[in-house]
Amino acid sequence: MKTKTATVNGREIAIVTSDQVCISDAQSALDFMMSVNYETGSRAIILDKEAVIEDFFVLSTKIAGDILQKFITYQFKLAIVGDFSGYTSKSLRDFIVESNRGRDIFFVSSEGEALEKLSQV
Repeated sequence: MKTKTATVNGREIAIVTSDQVCISDAQSALDFMMSVNYETGSRAIILDKEAVIEDFFVLSTKIAGDILQKFITYQFKLAIVGDFSGYTSKSLRDFIVESNRGRDIFFVSSEGEALEKLSQV
């Protein structure tokens, strides 16, 4: 896992890249948040979707809810970057749309879009 930071609109944002899954369950999400915060001091994180376990995107597993609840509880912002067009689940598409309307969790197609979303909240 490699971490760098960007400052946009006065907000420090951590950008994490990894060729391995970083988040697979609620505990790994908490460990991930604390590690990134320790390294960068940031509570806003950008992460590639490949670094999140694939079952996250199957809502019936409830993994997404468990993981994202940790981010909300600990007041972290998260932008997951990737191509979500391959998912056919209407529930997942609705979930992504609703998340993107909020202020904490975003599903975006580029790092630039993630920086924009996280710098506005």
